Amino acid sequence: MQIAQKNFYKKFLGRIGEKQAANHLVKEGYKILEKNYRTHLGEIDIIAEDGDTLVFIEVKTRSGDGYGAPSEAVDKRKQAKYYKVAEEYLIRHKRTEDLCRFDVVEIENERINIIKDAFST
Repeated sequence: MQIAQKNFYKKFLGRIGEKQAANHLVKEGYKILEKNYRTHLGEIDIIAEDGDTLVFIEVKTRSGDGYGAPSEAVDKRKQAKYYKVAEEYLIRHKRTEDLCRFDVVEIENERINIIKDAFST
């Protein structure tokens, strides 16, 4: 597969996964506030409320199991980036006093797994 095709496929798969994750989260009682929240620091796939908790959600989609669990892709470097983007969101939206957590939604072969409080500050 050519590089351009491979990159297109990865982005396409990721967008489909984000839509599936958002639908699943709503069914689980989450209230979606933002999708693909972008700043100069990076992006958070979904920002939602789960009860009284503000949740920053990273969606990881895989079409197969050849690369390990999808959540394993959220390493310490990526976590540090999410913290910075989340902090900017909290300040910009005047929600610095809110209870927050970071979830990861894994999607692999149509199976959806929500990992609540997947990492913390």
